[in-house]
Amino acid sequence: MISINDILPIVFSIVIGGIIGIEREYQLKSAGLRTMILVTLGSCMFTMLSLSLGVEGSPDRIAANIITGIGFVGAGVIFKEENRVSGLTTAVTIWICAALGMTIGAEYYKEALIGSISVVLLLVLFKYIQNVIDRITTRYTYQITLSYNDEVVDKYEALFKEYGLKSSRGKQMRIGEKYTIIWRVQGALKNHEACTKILFNDKGIDEFKF
Repeated sequence: MISINDILPIVFSIVIGGIIGIEREYQLKSAGLRTMILVTLGSCMFTMLSLSLGVEGSPDRIAANIITGIGFVGAGVIFKEENRVSGLTTAVTIWICAALGMTIGAEYYKEALIGSISVVLLLVLFKYIQNVIDRITTRYTYQITLSYNDEVVDKYEALFKEYGLKSSRGKQMRIGEKYTIIWRVQGALKNHEACTKILFNDKGIDEFKF
């Protein structure tokens, strides 16, 4: 006969995964509501099975493999776009949902509740803090392609400096008369906006990416 103790971990894991999943869904992330619920629920059930089926003295055998398995799921939401990497926060959120599911499956409900509240606060509140930090200082990768000449590097590094941006020169490529330079540029968001506006309107640049 099914008892409340059998149902409670499953329901609790669905609720916790759903709350976190709603936030990810609202942010239009690749792993949203259903993914977070299923990760939390699956981890919870595997942990419950591990505690029930594990041999004496080693009840964590199945649960230990959840950590390995969830790494493959998290890797699937990490993408490299041009010079940027996206999806890291979503991947870590999947990982923490698995941890919460395992905590619930082991019947540490108070710890799971505290952990889930912490995750939601981090995802919601710290996003605004991150936006404030980005306005103060953020880093972009600038890639400029144009006709080669000896003074081009100094010209654009002087432009960055003029707009209060710190630049670090990266890879440089020359194909025929076309010269491509990559800089890692750091500074206030408003300074990036002003500088990129100048670069987009520079008639001497054939291609500009950031």
